Amino acid sequence: MASNRRSKNITQGVQRAPNRSMYYAMGYSGDDFSKPMIGIANGHSTITPCNAGLQPLADAAAEALRESGANAQLFGTPTISDGMSMGTEGMKYSLVSREVIADCIETCVGGQWMDGVLTIGGCDKNMPGAMMGMLRANVPAIFVYGGTILPGRYKDQDLNIVSVFEAVGEHSAGRISDEDLLAIERNAIPGNGSCGGMYTANTMSSAFEALGLSLPYSSTMANVEGEKIDSARDSARVLVKAVEADLKPRDIVTRESIENAVAVIMAIGGSTNAVLHFLAIAHTAEVDWSIDDFERVRRRVPVLCDLKPSGRYLAIDLHRVGGIPRVMKMLLDAGLLHGDCMTITGETVAESLAGIPAGCPEGQDVIRPLDKPMYREGHLAILRGNLAAEGAVAKITGLKNPVITGPARVFDDEQSALDAILAGRIRAGDVMVLRYLGPRGAPGMPEMLAPTGALVGQGLGESVGLVTDGRFSGGTWGMVVGHVAPEAYAGGVIALVEEGDSITIDAHQLLLQLHVDDAEIASRRSAWQAPAPRYTRGVLAKFARNASSASRGAVLDLPDAP
Repeated sequence: MASNRRSKNITQGVQRAPNRSMYYAMGYSGDDFSKPMIGIANGHSTITPCNAGLQPLADAAAEALRESGANAQLFGTPTISDGMSMGTEGMKYSLVSREVIADCIETCVGGQWMDGVLTIGGCDKNMPGAMMGMLRANVPAIFVYGGTILPGRYKDQDLNIVSVFEAVGEHSAGRISDEDLLAIERNAIPGNGSCGGMYTANTMSSAFEALGLSLPYSSTMANVEGEKIDSARDSARVLVKAVEADLKPRDIVTRESIENAVAVIMAIGGSTNAVLHFLAIAHTAEVDWSIDDFERVRRRVPVLCDLKPSGRYLAIDLHRVGGIPRVMKMLLDAGLLHGDCMTITGETVAESLAGIPAGCPEGQDVIRPLDKPMYREGHLAILRGNLAAEGAVAKITGLKNPVITGPARVFDDEQSALDAILAGRIRAGDVMVLRYLGPRGAPGMPEMLAPTGALVGQGLGESVGLVTDGRFSGGTWGMVVGHVAPEAYAGGVIALVEEGDSITIDAHQLLLQLHVDDAEIASRRSAWQAPAPRYTRGVLAKFARNASSASRGAVLDLPDAP
């Protein structure tokens, strides 16, 4: 079981004696230098309930590594709580943290010459950041999800984090009392775990299970339930075997396995953020995958699961009726998955699903049969038009009529848009345009859950359009289009929209169009000037200088970006 990489590094003559001395200081013995050195990238923090329950998982994984004959090397990765930073300047650091997490993992694994790495995360950017770091390092690796949260309760209703944002809108519209708003705020989050709907965290964890780099069933477990500890131990044992077999992330992450992950994202009704993150993951893995591939998969994969934000159930409800393996089995039997893709267990997708019952589970309605899906095509549509020449992302399910043409209400920041909604200045039929919120312009492409939650709370979720070069929370639903590219800061047409211009959002035709003729657009462009950068130093300034377009994943290492 000795690791060739580690043993060669440690035993090449007397010059390695200082290296060994450092390990002896931490209690290692001579025998340890023939064992694999496996990192545990631990995202534990007391910043957010998503990550506050991760330390027991790291401890369990470390114990299992030692029992399996490996040495555990723990190191930390940061997190930003999207839920806590939403609607504040802090939200600009959220997407930036994806890159910081990837950098941390690549740096520690490479700098300490680790033989493998187990990554643990809970909040939204932990997942793509961890996956990108694993792919950069490309040593045997596995992802352990911190687990979802259980629902809160108030007045016999299940609550989750999005309930609070929508309650703000309801309160401003006079639909709920001060007492109700405070009670919802206090009861929505009952303990540790990631936001409970099929929002970004649960979407990405589910996709990683489908991708083959997390264990079956692990992506929908609750953090506070004992099976999550057992899953962390099992993940560590599987990783030791992967080190022995030299099974690495880039052996697993292929065009076909990414297509499997995206098919599952469509089937479960996952977050729009998955588009941005899988573009970045594919880029890191050097896999040919473009924004148009999401549209190709969408057209052939139905939405099978009735999950929040537009549906009724939470991720824990999906877990209790069979979880992601049950969904994958249905897709595989329908010819919608590549069964020959390898997984971290050493089994193919088809082999790992062989023992799963065929068909839709009986006696439940969280998962729908293939012949009676929630929607016959996927929900994450790529829209184009003169407002989005490189594409934009819309979540088109849950709406009675995903088409609107209306006057533009233009805002150059999120707060002024939210103020207009709460003051009652936005009317049914309007199309709100929130711009200079892209990867470079904000910078950091913040999520717009506060404005969209307020619209839903005021009863305007289906009658007001919202277009932005920023992002949306996985908890967002409504007539919303994000990731507009090119972004306003880069001179995209969204920068040229004026108050009162007519805009069409048409999910049937996959169209996002500004009804202004080309000559007028050209005239406006000649008069337009890019605003000064909002940050000139520090991590936000570095991100703004280097980030690619959202249509290419907002990554920082494209040679021709921005």
